[in-house]
Formats: sequence, structure tokens, C-alpha cells
Amino acid sequence: MPDPRLAAAHPVAHQFDDAEQQFEASSLGMWLFLLTEVMFFGGILTAYAVYFVTYTGAFEEASNHLSLGLGALNTLVLLTSSLTMARAVHAAQAEEAQAQVRWLVRTLVLGCTFLVVKAFEYRSKFVEGYVPGSSFSAEGPEASLHELFFSFYFALTGLHAVHMIIGVVLLGVLVVLARRGRFGSAYFTPVEMSGLYWHFVDLVWIFLFPMLYLLGRH
Repeated sequence: MPDPRLAAAHPVAHQFDDAEQQFEASSLGMWLFLLTEVMFFGGILTAYAVYFVTYTGAFEEASNHLSLGLGALNTLVLLTSSLTMARAVHAAQAEEAQAQVRWLVRTLVLGCTFLVVKAFEYRSKFVEGYVPGSSFSAEGPEASLHELFFSFYFALTGLHAVHMIIGVVLLGVLVVLARRGRFGSAYFTPVEMSGLYWHFVDLVWIFLFPMLYLLGRH
């Protein structure tokens, strides 16, 4: 049974008729926000796709300088984090307070793991001289196209990393609130909305991984 004390701690805002309408409004707001994010990433991915079709060979060659192993590791990390986030939402709905905290912490750890792996990957690109700019070290007639590829690589993965950092901060807040018993079957909106955001960020990576790391690899 829902805890009435939990429901009382989160009263329905004056602009809503009941808790169900408040939850539906939150869900609609999050889906609209995610739609704007789809358009944001979609524009950059469309530009990338146009250049890839135009300069396929050069982009494939540049892609081979990325670490397939690190990219695959981060893909596994994010897929696992989607599972743990889903379990955290279910635990909140099922009044499993301790399990909720454990799943949130696991998701947080996986998110931090992704960022650490990405930091190592970025460092290797700096060392190898594949950061666009005056220090870009690629040579040959297609050097400028390789630099273009890495410009897209850093733009897309950098924006994704920023979204990951935001997600990690949200998870940190959720862990603190969950430890205080703020979520349960009567009120779990923040956990579910954060879960939607987290799944979206994971989904973006599912598109980025093959488009950036698997070019020309047969």
C-alpha cells in the first residue's frame, strides 16, 4: 500500500486536479524536452552523414584511429546502466527502498566509469595528435578530411559526455533523496523522469558507436 505520509510530503501542485494529472504533465514535459534533444543531435548527425557519404574513404580511414575496444567497452557499460536504471525505477514503484538506493548507486558508478574511459580515450587522441587545430598531426592529401572527421568526433562525443555528466549529477541527487526515503509507490516521478533522460543518453550512444567507430571495419 502507498505510504500516506509519503504522499502528504509531496502534495499536488495547485495547477493540477490530482496526482495522476501531475505525473502525466511531468511525463509530457520530459518527452517534449527529449524531442528537442533528438532534433539537436539529429542536426549534427545529419551533417555528419552528408560528409560521410561525400568523403567515405577518408572518414573510414580516420575512424580506424579510434579505439574499437574502448568504444565497445563503453557501449557495454551504458547498456548495463540502462538495466540498472530500469531496476531503480521498479524498486521505487515497489516500495523497495534499499534496493532502489543500490540500483541508483550502481547506475551512478557505471556512468562515472563511462566518463573515465572516455577521458582516457580523449587523452590518447591528444597524445597521438588527432585533436583538430594547429597541432593536428595527420599528413597526406586527405589530412584535412581526417581533421573534419575528428571535429565531428569530438563535437558529438563531447556533447554526449556533457549529457552524461548532467545525468550523473541527477543520479547523485536521487541517491541522496532516496536514502532519505523520499520516493515510493506514492511518489516516484523524479526517478522515472531521470530514467527517461538516462535511457535517451544511452540511446544516443548506440547511434554514435557504429557511426564513429565501425566505419570501414570489416
